Amino acid sequence: MARVRTVTGDIDPAHIGQVAFHEHVLFDIVPPGAAGDRDTPIGPEDRWQVDYRSNEVPANAHQTDVDVAITELRRFAGDGGSLIVDQSVHGLARDAAGLARAAEESGVRVVAAAGCYTEAYLSEPVLALDTDALTDRFVSEVTEGLDGTTIRAGLIGEIGCSWPMTAFERRAVQAGARAAVRTGASLSVHPGRAPEACARILDITEGEGLDPARTVLCHMDRTHPDGTGIAALLDRGACVEWDFFGIEQSHYWMGEVDLPMDRDRIRLIRHFAEAGHADRILVSQDICTRTRLRRWGGHGYGHLMRNVIPLMRRLGCDVPLIDALLSANPIRLLTLEETLV
Repeated sequence: MARVRTVTGDIDPAHIGQVAFHEHVLFDIVPPGAAGDRDTPIGPEDRWQVDYRSNEVPANAHQTDVDVAITELRRFAGDGGSLIVDQSVHGLARDAAGLARAAEESGVRVVAAAGCYTEAYLSEPVLALDTDALTDRFVSEVTEGLDGTTIRAGLIGEIGCSWPMTAFERRAVQAGARAAVRTGASLSVHPGRAPEACARILDITEGEGLDPARTVLCHMDRTHPDGTGIAALLDRGACVEWDFFGIEQSHYWMGEVDLPMDRDRIRLIRHFAEAGHADRILVSQDICTRTRLRRWGGHGYGHLMRNVIPLMRRLGCDVPLIDALLSANPIRLLTLEETLV
């Protein structure tokens, strides 16, 4: 039977509506060694400036309060959201039990993620693992449970990569691909900030026998901001993801990149969809700061349904394309393929 693995159990994909495929519900992405007080309250007089600098501000780059998550998920449901994927892998304060409570109390389906983030966020014992050990770890997170619980992951990744990719990160991508083949889960990869990063990742995952159609390359918004280079990834059969929806400002806190705005993202997506790739495009918001949540004056997880869908319609996206982006594509990738293991 086809199934999607959520933190409260496996469900029939037919029961899922609109999906936010790449978000962080409970997270701590404060850069290691970051200066500043991580517990400073964010008031309305500071909110815009904190948001502009985003996760450069330690107080903004973590949200581990389950009660806040419940409220945010209820708002997501009120906007029409059905399921949300928390891609907070190991290294980002993954909290499987907290996600399960948030799902139960909000009524929103939540998928947790197996895997690990970039090397800088990980402990020495994890960094010492070889590819086989990492593969076994990721497989276990999908088939047995996360971090000592029986709550299982339904996606592998976002596997974190820097640029240049470190030796450990290469092992993690290899392990993620092997685990995806063994479990039938899809693989999501956070590429390094370089135009050639995604192609390098596909070289590794294809070398491990993973179908490119089960690989999601995240963050097209900052890796290929004007769309150059994306056609080659789609031609290889990979899935690509624009997941910065709601970020519309000139300052990018992780490099000198001219980020697209929501209408630019939509125009690029429509272009690639019209070229025959509508079934391999995903959209999301990658919320990983407080100031993008409703509690702190941000757009929240429901921005996709509340604002982006109407904008898509105004820019000429038809109903089948919108359904593919928000429902059919993410649901297909979350549906576990039959496997012998």
